Amino acid sequence: MKELSIDLAYDAPISAVTGMLADAAFRERVCDAQHALSKSVAITGSTVSIRYEQKVSGVPGFAKKFVGDAIEVHQDEIWSADFTSGDLKLTLPGKPGSLSGTARLVENGGRTIETVDLAATVNVPLISGKLEDLICSIFKKALEKEHEVGTRWLAG
Repeated sequence: MKELSIDLAYDAPISAVTGMLADAAFRERVCDAQHALSKSVAITGSTVSIRYEQKVSGVPGFAKKFVGDAIEVHQDEIWSADFTSGDLKLTLPGKPGSLSGTARLVENGGRTIETVDLAATVNVPLISGKLEDLICSIFKKALEKEHEVGTRWLAG
């Protein structure tokens, strides 16, 4: 198991960030920015379900047979009623890996920090550690892209 922890800072009050995270149009824009081949976003109350497929490039040779040319991601988030904390689960159907963890939002002086803590698990003997590193790297880039889109979204 490999862990990923990242802080994403937004120059906006927590109410603006929670509103953004609860907005299907924002989530779709993030998928578009990640060049998703297909996407579906459903938000019901405080539950967010995102399904998307993404082309995979630049994967090391050892991982190519496990990852393939495209990867399907099922991202499920169950947030508190006020969207300030949530449980995250990312599964990769047909692939031997998953991520799970939490997200927390804290406002300080008009800025909001989103802290995402995830653990990657891959069940492939001998190379699971390398695949876990790869999955963490891919999702760190995805979170950074979400932050980039979110910063523009909040700026109007």
